[in-house]
Amino acid sequence: MRISSRGRGEEGRERITLVPENVDDLWHLSYVLEPGDLVSGDTTRRIQRDDEQMRDTGGEREHLNVTIEVDDVEFARFANRLRIGGVIVSCSREDQLGHHHTLNVEERAEITIEKQFKADQIDRIETAEQAAENPDVAIATVEEGAAYIHTVAQYGTEEYASLTKPTGKGEYARPRSELFDELGSALSHLDVDAIILAGPGFTKNDAMDYFEDNFPAVAETIVTTVDTAGVGDRGVHEVLKRGAVDDVQKQTRIAEEANLIDELMENISTGAKAAYGVEQVAEATEFGAVEHLLLLDSRLRAERQGDGDWDVDVNDIIDSVEQKGGEVTVFSAEFQPGEQLKNLGGIAAVLRYRLQ
Repeated sequence: MRISSRGRGEEGRERITLVPENVDDLWHLSYVLEPGDLVSGDTTRRIQRDDEQMRDTGGEREHLNVTIEVDDVEFARFANRLRIGGVIVSCSREDQLGHHHTLNVEERAEITIEKQFKADQIDRIETAEQAAENPDVAIATVEEGAAYIHTVAQYGTEEYASLTKPTGKGEYARPRSELFDELGSALSHLDVDAIILAGPGFTKNDAMDYFEDNFPAVAETIVTTVDTAGVGDRGVHEVLKRGAVDDVQKQTRIAEEANLIDELMENISTGAKAAYGVEQVAEATEFGAVEHLLLLDSRLRAERQGDGDWDVDVNDIIDSVEQKGGEVTVFSAEFQPGEQLKNLGGIAAVLRYRLQ
C-alpha cells in the first residue's frame, strides 16, 4: 500500500489518498471501508444521451471522476479487484449525481477515502504500507510420497500445488527423484523472493540436494529448512509458529496469529487465563482482565455494519481493552487460525488473570 496524502475532510472526517499495490492491499481495504464512507476515484460510466441533436445509441462510456457514498464492498480475489458500490454524491458530470455506481478498484488505481477511521482501521492501512517492503515468500513442505507448495500473503496462505508420487517399496512405488523433479519444476515457475523448505525427517534435505544439482535457481532461493511433524496445512502452521517466515519478512501478521491462537487454545485446555465468546470477553473487558483481544475480521465487519447479533457494541470492547493497556489483533478469516477463532464465536481473549 502506498499512502499519497493524508488530511482532514468535513464533519471531523479524515481523508487518505492511497494506491493499493497488490491483491493483499485490496483485501485490506475491503475490511476498512464501511457503509456511509466516501470514496473518490476515476472510473468509466455508461451515459444515456438525452440531447435532441443526438440519436440515443443506448449509452456510451465516458471517463469520470466520482465520489460515492458507500453502500456495499466486495473483495473479488480471483478477479484481482475491489468492488465498491454506492450513490454518486460528487461527479465531474452533475447530471450523474444521485445515481448508483460501482467503482472497480484494481491494483495501482489511486482512490481517496474520507471517513471517521477507527484505530484498528488506521493500523491496518499502516501495516499494509509497511508490508510493501516485504519479500514474497513460498513454503514448500515435503515428505515421502507427497509435497505441497503454499504461497504466503497477508490475508493468509494459499495452496499453490499438491504433488503425490508413491515412493519406497511396492508395486506402484516410483523413484524419489520423480517427486523432487516435479516439486523443483513447480517451484521454478513461482515468482518469489524466498522459499522455505520444510518437512519431517531427512526427505527435505535430500530434496535440497536434488535441487542443487538439477534446479540451482530454486536452491539459491531457498533461505532456510525447517523440521516439522507434518506437511501441507499442518506443516505450514508449524513453520509460521516457529517464526521462520518472520526471519524473512519483518511484518508477518499470520505468524503472529498462529502464535496467538496456540497460546489461547493452550490456556483454554488448561482452564487458565482465557475467555471466548462475546459474553465472556465482554465480562473480562469490564474487569480490565484482557491482555490480548482476538477478533475475526469478517465478524468485526458484520457487527460494525449492523449485520451481527451481539448484544454489546464491539467498538466499546475494543476501546475499553486499549484504554486499559490491552492489545488487539484482528485475525484474517482466510487463514487457519482465523477458522479456529471463528469456531470460538469470532472473539476471544488471553487474560491477565483467571476470572473464576
